[in-house]
Amino acid sequence: MKPRALVTGGAGFLGSHLCDALLAEGYSVVAVDNLLTGRLSIIEHLRREGNFEFLQLDINRQFDCGEVNYVFHLASPASPVDYMIHGIETLKVGSLGTLHVLEIAQKYSAKYLVSSTSECYGDPLEHPQKETYWGNVNSIGPRSVYDEAKRFTEALTMAYNRYHGVDTRIARIFNTYGPRMQLNDGRVIPNFMKQALRGDDLTVYGDGTQTRSFCYVRDEIEGLLRLTESNEHFPVNIGNPDEFTILECAHRVIAITGSQSRIRFDKLPQDDPKQRRPDITKARTLLGWEPKIPLDAGLRMSLDYFREAVASEAALRA
Repeated sequence: MKPRALVTGGAGFLGSHLCDALLAEGYSVVAVDNLLTGRLSIIEHLRREGNFEFLQLDINRQFDCGEVNYVFHLASPASPVDYMIHGIETLKVGSLGTLHVLEIAQKYSAKYLVSSTSECYGDPLEHPQKETYWGNVNSIGPRSVYDEAKRFTEALTMAYNRYHGVDTRIARIFNTYGPRMQLNDGRVIPNFMKQALRGDDLTVYGDGTQTRSFCYVRDEIEGLLRLTESNEHFPVNIGNPDEFTILECAHRVIAITGSQSRIRFDKLPQDDPKQRRPDITKARTLLGWEPKIPLDAGLRMSLDYFREAVASEAALRA
């Protein structure tokens, strides 16, 4: 009998790729999403799959999708554009939503994995960031709706592991990119790709010396699946340790797209992290995992998708 997996946020960027991977591995998948930020268009190719089911529902209310063997909790607005608009919903899905999903994992004795975030480290004073670092987070700043939602998600997940014996895992995800990201996502690579392909100036906030580490989605999904099959209950960084300045990333996008765009500097948003790089020693040691796809290759692999997305947007505007 095929193992059955629940994927919350299944119509989102990461969720849709995870559904693909699980189906390819022989799972039966039920994806749930309230479509606040998810899109049916990116799972349309799965609707014909006999082992795939989609349920449009709000996990902030109790629900039951039937017996499952695995639970992957990926539901949450994840881009600054989305969680700044949907701040209350972000806090709810990190608390109420997480509670309801953990209840399902407990009821069916399912393996559970939650997607946490490098934002738990805030604007880090430790570099690179190890899982043992407690972070430097502004709990009342504009980004706190996301940061604190994910920190509470981790706390509740560990509580269900300790008090109820739920078989939990926590993946701290760093910047992930690839096909199916929304053009107006607000994150670095979709922003730069959109602007470069339109021929607009690329907007770099601050002086561009702040750093990020970018993981291609295929590598990210492999890391999540390996973590799921491990026995590790404490957080594990799943990200790419290659570190780039934002300015360097902008130049790489311009080169790969062949754009004539220039770079424009703008004010740095409040609490924007100055540096971000995962220490993945734990993932290498416990999971035998590390990313394989370098940034330039990942950008090239994403280019056709972003080119088509920009063309579709332009056609709608015409």
